[in-house]
Amino acid sequence: MKHFSFYEWIPGVTEHNVFIVAALVMTGAIVLISLAGRFALGSGETAIQPAGSFSLKGFFEVFLESILKLTKMVMGDGSERWVPLFSAIFFYIMMSNLSGLLPGINASTQDINTSLAIGLFTFFMYNFFGVSHGGPAYFKHFLGPVWWLAWLMLPLELVSHIVRPMSLGLRLSGNLNGDHTVLGVFTNLVPFGVPVVFYGLGLFVCIVQALVFTLLSMIYLKMATVTD
Repeated sequence: MKHFSFYEWIPGVTEHNVFIVAALVMTGAIVLISLAGRFALGSGETAIQPAGSFSLKGFFEVFLESILKLTKMVMGDGSERWVPLFSAIFFYIMMSNLSGLLPGINASTQDINTSLAIGLFTFFMYNFFGVSHGGPAYFKHFLGPVWWLAWLMLPLELVSHIVRPMSLGLRLSGNLNGDHTVLGVFTNLVPFGVPVVFYGLGLFVCIVQALVFTLLSMIYLKMATVTD
């Protein structure tokens, strides 16, 4: 079922490339929100003072504190340096997911190409930091804990790692497509009242999928950088 999209009003944009435009629009929106957040932070003593009321500064304080606690819980002490990375992953996916709840707006993460690209980023990210952290010894964990089983563990470990970006992308894209399709069907059938329930469910799914993706990224990075 084809859905109406405001992006297709742009010359040259079709249903085949609309998610590229959606990704660019969301990236631009996040850049603007980030600049506004930096401006709201202030400088000097003002920057370190907690927000006294609900504001953009207060939102980012709660957001970053939540990501910090989650990162410490998953990766342990000394993991604060990863907070900007995981904050960016979570915020982009969450905002992209939520944009799909707006009528006439495509969520870029609904498209398998976008979600797979984020999965590939995670894949190269944790392998890069794994090699940076452990050097050539990083590749030893592909051989398993027992040397005489290396011939069996190596192909199993390689397949396990190769499918990770695909599983991340398929999970994200599939769940969003399913949720937004259900929302669209019930909105068309019963335009008033009933869709509120599915909007609430959609909000929950959007946030949970961003959280699951980020959590798995943390776990993969923790496994890649763990010191034997």
